[in-house]
Amino acid sequence: MTTKKMAAVLFSGTADELQAAATLVSGAAAMDMEVHVFLTSWALHAFRKDVIDEPLPLSPGYGELTETMAKLMKDKGVPPWHELLRMARSVGDVRIHACSMTTDLMGLRHSDLDELVDDVIGIATMIDMTDGAQLMFI
Repeated sequence: MTTKKMAAVLFSGTADELQAAATLVSGAAAMDMEVHVFLTSWALHAFRKDVIDEPLPLSPGYGELTETMAKLMKDKGVPPWHELLRMARSVGDVRIHACSMTTDLMGLRHSDLDELVDDVIGIATMIDMTDGAQLMFI
């Protein structure tokens, strides 16, 4: 039997888009899919050890509802995106990769990133390891 794969390229560093990605990753992990998450741009920044536990902004589209949405999520007990990813890893095969080019551009090392990040790889490696995967870009 062939293992189904999902590849998620995370570009956005806003809390709501990271939350959506973490929800999709969790669902795929629960369905026994092999999941690869590739972090680039502001999403990579959100995974820095000194940033990951800090509140992140919501997308501008929330406008005046930004505070209301943040409070609603907290009141409803919705786990933050990074905790949801930790839960997904405990349930299934979830690997999180930092983009080597973005890491270099930001002057980061693997050791600067949260333990959720497995490694630093290039896009060619990511494409090769996710051949045949369902792809999403957030």
